[in-house]
Amino acid sequence: MKFLKIIGLILLVAFVGIQFIPTNRNHSDYIPKSDFTEIYEVPENINTILQTSCYDCHSNNTNYPWYNKIQPFTWYLNDHIEKGKADLNFSEFGEYSSRRQRSKLRSISSQVKDGEMPLQSYTLVHWDAKLSDKEKEEFTVWMDSLAMEVR
Repeated sequence: MKFLKIIGLILLVAFVGIQFIPTNRNHSDYIPKSDFTEIYEVPENINTILQTSCYDCHSNNTNYPWYNKIQPFTWYLNDHIEKGKADLNFSEFGEYSSRRQRSKLRSISSQVKDGEMPLQSYTLVHWDAKLSDKEKEEFTVWMDSLAMEVR
């Protein structure tokens, strides 16, 4: 029994200790001119979907949940955001070449259509990010038409 108390105390001290390790936050109030919504005329319904279901992981401005300051959740969130931004960053979309923009638009449409995005792990916590069939249809049709227009 004494052994379990020692293990519990060590785990508690470690948990409290990791709370003091600083982390970088992906938050900015600045919307760059290269932002997707700045370079394209995005309909309101599509913009709502982007802001609710995409921008937290795929932009330079994340709206963090209440548990974002609790380690190890912060590390998980930051890793997830960094990977998402490495694959697609809506804040820097205007800096992509036309070819890359077309490719990304097709990929976005395909992943939403196939239910790969937004991630299930994200929609479990962010219920409003889950897309209805109608929203998926509107979103993918608009992305596909935009991909055809990009030169």
